[in-house]
Amino acid sequence: MVRIAIAGAAGRMGRTLVEAIARSGATMSLTAATVLPDDPARGMDAGLLAIGAPLGVITVGDLAMAPDFDVLIDFTAPDASLQQLAICQQRHKAVVLGTTGFSAAQKQLIALAAGSIPIVFAPNFSVGVNLCFKLLEQAARVLGNDVDIEIAEAHHRFKKDAPSGTALEMGAVIARTLGRNLDECAMYGREGQTGERSRETIGFATIRAGDIVGDHTVIFAGLGERVEITHKASSRMTFASGAVRAGAWVAQKPPGLYTMQDVLGL
Repeated sequence: MVRIAIAGAAGRMGRTLVEAIARSGATMSLTAATVLPDDPARGMDAGLLAIGAPLGVITVGDLAMAPDFDVLIDFTAPDASLQQLAICQQRHKAVVLGTTGFSAAQKQLIALAAGSIPIVFAPNFSVGVNLCFKLLEQAARVLGNDVDIEIAEAHHRFKKDAPSGTALEMGAVIARTLGRNLDECAMYGREGQTGERSRETIGFATIRAGDIVGDHTVIFAGLGERVEITHKASSRMTFASGAVRAGAWVAQKPPGLYTMQDVLGL
């Protein structure tokens, strides 16, 4: 049985992860859960927070004080995730990392940590989104440089980073396929007299509103036709289930930096 720790167990995604593990059957068990040190949920049963039933796992304010586990699943914030990653290195534990908004320097630290522990690091753990990554690669290869490419994404009002990590990865997949550098060709906003659109750019549009779980659409628009590839998430459970699947997969892997594509064999 794989023993799982959840970081940020009192948050929206943390509670969903606890529920996903509770649903997973006899192959996985929740053995540790963290919350912020000043969170009123510290010291509570993680099961009561997530599913209204006790699981016998009491939340702690510091991962270093948590009971033993095999894999940490972390969907918190960049600085907190790096602190918890360092603790996992010290304890030789695997990590499933779904936090987004890391800087380039922070991503380098994650890559270095993967030299000593196995890490699954992905912008999105939905099986459907990871299938979309493959479809986008194929569409970009077929349509080439004959279309304009725009990426639109929408998330709930509480999301702190923009564009989403998923949208950026979609752009990166397309840019790599077309031999472009996303840092050079991405356009994140338009206003005023912008002039005619350059075909070399990849545009991004961001919406933050209400409780939208996550919508992504990539438009390949030519003169006379367009192809749209869309993924809409209606529940955080789709991400949580994918992350738990990744946790079961990575538990016995050697040190290295893996993606959800590796987990799914894509």
